[in-house]
Amino acid sequence: MKRLSIMFCLLLLPFSAVQAEEKLLTQELIWEIERIGSPLISPQGGHIVAPVTSYDMDSDEGATRLWLFSEDGEVQRPLTAEGQRVSNAVFSPDGSKLAFISQRHKDEEGQIYVLPIDEPGEAYRVSDVPTEAYGMKWVGEHFYFISRVWPDKDWDEIKERRQHEKDSNVSAMKWTALPYSQFDHYLDENRQAHVFRIPVEDGDSTDAIEAITQPMGIELPRSSQGTSSYDVSPDESWIAFNSNSSDNQVNPEIDIFLARIGSDSAENLTAENTAPDGNPLFSPDGQTLAYTRQQIAGFYADTANIVLMDMDSREQREISGDWDRSARGLVWLPDSSGFYAAIDDAGTSRVYHIDAQQGHVSAITEETNFSGLSVADNGTLIASNESFLHPARLVRINPNSGSVTRLDSINDELLADVSLGTYESVTYEGHDGQEIQMWVHYPPGFDDSKEYPLFLLIHGGPHSAITDGFHYRWNAQTFASWGYVTAWHNFHGSSGFGQDFTDAINPDWITAPYADTIAAADWFKEQSWVDSERMVAGGGSYGGYLSTILLGREHPFKSLVIHAPVYNMYSQMSADFAVHSERFGDYWDQPEIYQDISPHYFAGDFETPALLIHGQQDLRVPVGQSFELFRTLQSRGVESELIYFPDENHWILKPNNSVYWYNEVQDWVERWAEPGSR
Repeated sequence: MKRLSIMFCLLLLPFSAVQAEEKLLTQELIWEIERIGSPLISPQGGHIVAPVTSYDMDSDEGATRLWLFSEDGEVQRPLTAEGQRVSNAVFSPDGSKLAFISQRHKDEEGQIYVLPIDEPGEAYRVSDVPTEAYGMKWVGEHFYFISRVWPDKDWDEIKERRQHEKDSNVSAMKWTALPYSQFDHYLDENRQAHVFRIPVEDGDSTDAIEAITQPMGIELPRSSQGTSSYDVSPDESWIAFNSNSSDNQVNPEIDIFLARIGSDSAENLTAENTAPDGNPLFSPDGQTLAYTRQQIAGFYADTANIVLMDMDSREQREISGDWDRSARGLVWLPDSSGFYAAIDDAGTSRVYHIDAQQGHVSAITEETNFSGLSVADNGTLIASNESFLHPARLVRINPNSGSVTRLDSINDELLADVSLGTYESVTYEGHDGQEIQMWVHYPPGFDDSKEYPLFLLIHGGPHSAITDGFHYRWNAQTFASWGYVTAWHNFHGSSGFGQDFTDAINPDWITAPYADTIAAADWFKEQSWVDSERMVAGGGSYGGYLSTILLGREHPFKSLVIHAPVYNMYSQMSADFAVHSERFGDYWDQPEIYQDISPHYFAGDFETPALLIHGQQDLRVPVGQSFELFRTLQSRGVESELIYFPDENHWILKPNNSVYWYNEVQDWVERWAEPGSR
């Protein structure tokens, strides 16, 4: 059996002594950590900016500041004031100024602000967008941004409409077509998302706003839009953007459109592909447009390949079709010869170099997760780096050697005396004899001569592998600090292990992941340091679904934690995502699929005690799913509890609610599996 160890300072004290004397990574401490977001390096190098978010437990709110760093790690200071929210930072082409989105003073909506970098000065506002600016880019002499507008109204009429909405006592919403929601918010179908621009100078007026996509009558995807939804060529001649090319909003066909800026028409570059095409990126020399292409409609985790289009000849070629990984997190190299990318690869988000000519790929980094890549014209590559044992850090990467230099010291003082456990990657034989990768976390002071309880975590998605990063909502090291061996197994369906592995569970969501889960439990039973009589499991979203499947099947777990589960495939039709309908058909056309995999059909066998958790604002898996499951368990006399958050969505995001969530989970698992070694 192959075992790849990634060990960090194993402490030899008994767990009880560690718990009594050492500082642990508790649920409260997690919310003291300052969270570094994706960094950005100035075009000429030298200046690096990253958002840093901190949370206040008394106000139950977070605030984000922009921090300035340098390539040599000598500079580390805040740029923006405390207590405000900032996002979407971009440098000017010459690197002397920084623009960002913020809502300050009397702003009704988020606006564009500019801050000098090379000289003293305060941030000043440069936009006046009644419907908010977001998804901003600084290209040439203009700021480009997205705003959701009423397409039949001018800016004065939009201002009046916004004021009317604020003054109105009517809360009703009306839809004539899908989509009507996205994760945690409802959509106004009368508004459309379009790209606009304003001049860098003298843009602080609605008269200065120029509509780019609106004259074409082609809106950006209705459910979600951002900086990856469009790109502008370096000379500001062209815009490439995403849109739904189909009149069918239930199952949209997301394509790439290309238009000259100032035109009233656009060309659909990907009309022949019914699966999603996205992430348009012009090369720095403006000669090539890159985008990602999937091939299976209705399968969001289908492998995304890179397509390059020559802007002169319009010739398109796919360069990554032979590589069994999805192209994500792409940034062009300064010389337009290829890309750096942060790739989900076998349980780790690695940095890769991808050659634009031949499509040759080579890994630059090995262990721990990297994301948020940014590269300067001089080739300096920066990123954020995290692992299960440390939150995101700002780093510089040597593309030739893969060596990493840290550029920040944020959180060092806070975490200096925290006792952490260890973790490692193991593999075991799962469904059909295939190798399954699993992360195993050991508590502080782990002693392999003793026995520990197991808390097996089941990830969501289902096509979202657990990679070597710091997780705030389901932190395995926090669970381990309670006195549990904790594990994440990347069962069949997980991303980053190849197309066949990821697609192996469609449409049968049960067979392979269930077998992989039981095989994981069997692997732990064989370890001398696990007490097979003290095993619990749980997960959220799809992890909640699979935990619900366990309710009605044989398993070794004394209790389950079930967060935001898909329980009833029929009522899941009320969500913003109806699972299999687009690819495999609706339940009235393919009833056997839904009968085979919907947990509510197995309710007659439910026996395991379960803690259920759900948020009212969850529109991805509506809260009724947990209410149905709770009534089922209570009707069957199964010991169960339901925790309901009226102000949370698919995730528990507010600091005090999160601490409460962790405390309740801890109380529940300790009730059924006593923590600590024996």
